Amino acid sequence: MNWITNYVRPRINSLFSRREVPENLWSKCPECGTMLFHRELTNNLNVCPSCDHHMALTPRDRFTALFDQGVFSEVQVPVPVPDPLHFRDQKKYPDRLRAAQRATGEPEAMLVAEGEIGRTRIVAAAQDFSFMAGSMSMYVGNAILAAAERAVERKLPLVLFSAAGGARMQEGILGLMQMPRTTIAVQMLKEAGLPYIVVLTHPTTGGVTASYAMLGDVQIAEPNALIGFAGARVIEQTIRETLPEGFQRSEYLLDHGMLDRVTHRKDMKDELVTILRMMLGEPPAVRGDLPPPEPVDDPAPAQDVTPPASQDEATDKDG
Repeated sequence: MNWITNYVRPRINSLFSRREVPENLWSKCPECGTMLFHRELTNNLNVCPSCDHHMALTPRDRFTALFDQGVFSEVQVPVPVPDPLHFRDQKKYPDRLRAAQRATGEPEAMLVAEGEIGRTRIVAAAQDFSFMAGSMSMYVGNAILAAAERAVERKLPLVLFSAAGGARMQEGILGLMQMPRTTIAVQMLKEAGLPYIVVLTHPTTGGVTASYAMLGDVQIAEPNALIGFAGARVIEQTIRETLPEGFQRSEYLLDHGMLDRVTHRKDMKDELVTILRMMLGEPPAVRGDLPPPEPVDDPAPAQDVTPPASQDEATDKDG
């Protein structure tokens, strides 16, 4: 050791030391594999800018982008019995519910809200696929009933965003019974003469497509969304034929008359506003407001001031 090491500390290690980088700064597109910065992805509504793949979007984030200024009020949903069958597989059903609640920050797989889009007041419901695959449970049935009742009570249209893998197996027949319950809820809207629009997102499968997800007055889907009752592999094994390319995707269903529109996520709000106002018989939406005029003080009353006569006019008067 010499005087240099005593007075000058080495800095070479600090230059090459490993920096801690948060793990949630980048996301990988499942379609094209592009690494996307989280802010870029959020600003693009979770749509890959490289391949235009529509990734999952939570109901709360969807409502923030949908409603004017991101302002909405949640509609309370009656909470059912937490574990009616005392079901257990590898874990107890209540343990799975608590794990999903911790992971998503939401109480269940559907969120119901009320607010305005383009100054058109609506009731909206959206499923969260990250909560136990958005499975249709008793809570989801209660949520759709609560949304329909709020819409009928306030005479508002209902817009529903579906994303589900089917009925929740941990609730057995009680989960399957939500199919007729939600069908009755949709019938309430039809009897009241209120619009019911369904937006099918990726994926929408199982008993959901045999009930409320396919009963809309207008059926809209996001691009390349998987929509179907049974899986493609099950269908191929049943009919013993190879299915066509793109089978059960939104573009294929649009070509075969199962859908009315396939709309990009960034255009979804304008599309819904236009359709809703047409169905309600209202004039086109106002896209923006001009700023109010600034107040102007009353000008002072004008005084009668006679301009001075010219020299020629003065000479004529004297003559």
